[in-house]
Amino acid sequence: MPATQTAPSQAPSFETVWAILQEVGKIQEETALKMQETDRRMQETDRQMQETDRRMQETDRQMKETDRQIKETTRKMDEYNKRFGDFTNRFGEVVEYMIAPNLVEKFKELGHIFLQSVSDARVVDRENDIHFEIDVKLENGAKAMLVEVKTKLTTENVKEHVERLEKMRRYADLHGDKRSFLGAVAGVVITPYAKKYALKQGFFVVEPSGETFNITPPSGKPKEW
Repeated sequence: MPATQTAPSQAPSFETVWAILQEVGKIQEETALKMQETDRRMQETDRQMQETDRRMQETDRQMKETDRQIKETTRKMDEYNKRFGDFTNRFGEVVEYMIAPNLVEKFKELGHIFLQSVSDARVVDRENDIHFEIDVKLENGAKAMLVEVKTKLTTENVKEHVERLEKMRRYADLHGDKRSFLGAVAGVVITPYAKKYALKQGFFVVEPSGETFNITPPSGKPKEW
């Protein structure tokens, strides 16, 4: 039996090989471009993360600085309030001692005769839980007047003085003091509303006028406690 002859395989043509190489080159080029883009994006992400970290550090620094400024402002405000409070207290004392010596004469012009003036009087009755301070107290045998002195008089000060007169009346009754008590308020600064309110409560209002001061009586009869 004659031997079978195998036909030699035909090699791919140059055109086919060249087309394959071009396709491979194109794929490699596209892959390289994609890798470059991926690398660029990763670098951009890293840059953004660094920028975010920088901003967070800056925000933290600003928050610490803001906290420091708040603490410093609070400290200065506390110091200012203390100094202003001390100044107000001292100024109130100056006003009180300027007004007190002349009140007797001023009220005499209005027909109210008082024989003496006492500053910084205190009433303390622990047994009956009655205690309060009186800036200026004018007295005679039948009546006494309690004067509250403020740098700036407010309606709240007037309300507190009403309570002070009520305590004075209660204290007097408990200790056999039959005198009647009048009220007056004095201030370097008095708003029209505070003045009107004080007069309505039956108080005399003492306020500065040039180098001296004036006393405005309440309309009608002054209230007595």
